[in-house]
Amino acid sequence: MAATLPGRVSAFAYGVVSYAVFFATFLYAMGFVGDFGVPKTIDSGADGPFLTALLVNLLLLGVFAVQHSVMARPAFKRAWTRFVPEPVERSTYVLLSSVALILLFWQWRPMGGVVWHVADPTIRVVLHAICALGWLTVLVSTFLINHFDLFGLRQVWLFLRGKQYTHLPFGTPGPYRLVRHPLYVGWLLAFWATPTMTIAHLIFALMTTGYILGAIQLEERDLVAAHGDSYRRYRDRVPMLIPGLRRKRSTTTVGGAAAARS
Repeated sequence: MAATLPGRVSAFAYGVVSYAVFFATFLYAMGFVGDFGVPKTIDSGADGPFLTALLVNLLLLGVFAVQHSVMARPAFKRAWTRFVPEPVERSTYVLLSSVALILLFWQWRPMGGVVWHVADPTIRVVLHAICALGWLTVLVSTFLINHFDLFGLRQVWLFLRGKQYTHLPFGTPGPYRLVRHPLYVGWLLAFWATPTMTIAHLIFALMTTGYILGAIQLEERDLVAAHGDSYRRYRDRVPMLIPGLRRKRSTTTVGGAAAARS
């Protein structure tokens, strides 16, 4: 993409639109998983053949998982930035991730059956609160590690101003001192905390949990490659997902203002 003023303005506009699509998709996901407030939810619609629904849903989840993981790997980024201009690489990734989720929302099939149903009003409120806490944790975690860099806006803003993009230093703000992946903890709370767990919701929760556990391994490999011993010491000291699960193995602190986890 040419570094002319029209080129920089176009890149910025593209980044803003990509971010807007992402944020609308994120808000829709809350209603989709929580089964409220949106036209199509995880349990809405007429039940069809169970096996067909299962295969379609697994395929939709697989498309998202492959897109989201493969395109995030440094080797893929190096390859496709020969075709996609580097200032909009992250925005394009965000946009395609949103498209994969929109496809999932559109084509998701209900599967019938209830695994558990909580009738007690107090416990239902508690579960809904935990789910809301999960979504809030996801959003707050992104801001702690620089929300606008994570979703491509910082890149296109710097390009608009004619400035060189710089990677953010490694750091452990807020909940990153308790667990290495608070963002994933938030997703898990949001997906599992429900007073009514249907089969479709269970399949969704199981598959996304498996994806998260696998994605963490790939992400941590990339973080070690990017940050070396700083991340190794952090990994030794801080548990992956459950606070307090791992005993401290090092007293070395990790500096930096924010964690670059893209």
